Amino acid sequence: MAATRRRPALTTAVLATVALSLAAGCSSTEQPRSTERAQGGAPEAKPQVLGDGSTSLTGRQPAQPTARKLKPGRKPPQFVVFSWDGAGEDGNKLFSRFRKAGKKYGAAQTYFLSGIYLLPEKEAKRYAPPGHAVGASDIGYLGKDNVRATLRQVRRAWLDGSEIGTHFNGHFCGPNGVDSWSVDQWKSEIRQARWFVEHWKTTTGWDGVKALPFDYKRELIGGRTPCLEGQENLLKAASRMGFRYDSSGNGTQVWPGKRHGLWDLPLQQVPVPGRQFETLSMDYNFMVNQSGTTDGPAYRRPEWQRQMRDGLLQGFERAYHGNRAPMIIGNHFEDWNGGIYMDAVEEVMKTVCRKKGVRCVSFRQLVDWLDAQDPQVLAKLRTLEVGEKPTGGWKSFLAPTGRQVRAG
Repeated sequence: MAATRRRPALTTAVLATVALSLAAGCSSTEQPRSTERAQGGAPEAKPQVLGDGSTSLTGRQPAQPTARKLKPGRKPPQFVVFSWDGAGEDGNKLFSRFRKAGKKYGAAQTYFLSGIYLLPEKEAKRYAPPGHAVGASDIGYLGKDNVRATLRQVRRAWLDGSEIGTHFNGHFCGPNGVDSWSVDQWKSEIRQARWFVEHWKTTTGWDGVKALPFDYKRELIGGRTPCLEGQENLLKAASRMGFRYDSSGNGTQVWPGKRHGLWDLPLQQVPVPGRQFETLSMDYNFMVNQSGTTDGPAYRRPEWQRQMRDGLLQGFERAYHGNRAPMIIGNHFEDWNGGIYMDAVEEVMKTVCRKKGVRCVSFRQLVDWLDAQDPQVLAKLRTLEVGEKPTGGWKSFLAPTGRQVRAG
């Protein structure tokens, strides 16, 4: 059955986000590359089924690196996070494509699953979106076969070592969208996103399908809001509901801090080669600044693909050779302009994830590492501007407190 999923429109709210980007611009292993020991192996043979059998406890997640404190005077790893908004497996089969690419190039990833992608359309009235009619959704619902395929990819992605976060549910942008939601409304949206994952057997009736291998209450520690809107109240709600990070902001390539107790890991301004501004590190923002439509002229597409690839790589290089700030890349599983943005992202993954000192990780793995660090070291890293190399080199810059070490 074909998917009935609808893509988010080019809303005024999203275009406003792009405008902020423009303004600011004018201003081959299967595990993540790491020197740290991976935790755990295969899940336990006998999982503990939870609830209606939709989810289960199977032991420690496979292929997880052990987060260790950075040694004094050592250069930080260059973290890169590839993340995906929506994360449904429709007819384009992009979830499975990038799951396989991640295994090929050594990249754990974060998949921000839209909860209603596990809810059959006939059960739409189970969703009560804040401020909207029961069952409403600006991205529609997946067909039955695509719900099954999404479940399959979510299961395999977690077993690969990647993370399942949330893109919440109905993707409402603009004046009556998520930016208008109260803290309590965001709590409702989070609860529902969890419920759809924890009860897909109830809503589908597929008793014979294998349970997901994780407890979503434990797995769900972060997300990204639709159109990057509504972050302030989302943070207040999420901080009370077990989240550890959020990636809904519009930022730059500097070391992150916390807001409302959560790690604030925004999308970042990166160069747009050949143009005099920067834009956010996401396929949507490149597309809007290039064609303004999902179906631009075919003869321009090779140029646009190179532009996104090179823009992301330029952003990576200035961090890698500069302040080593984690690089955050966000995308959708889409075929805009003939799929050029998907090809660009895979080229970047192939190029950067095998480099010395680079770790292509999930957001969960990144915040595990951040939480393991000395707060004074992180505070010092946050003093470095975009692309700035530490004066005197890393050995001196991150020497033990009160001691300066001569570089060389």
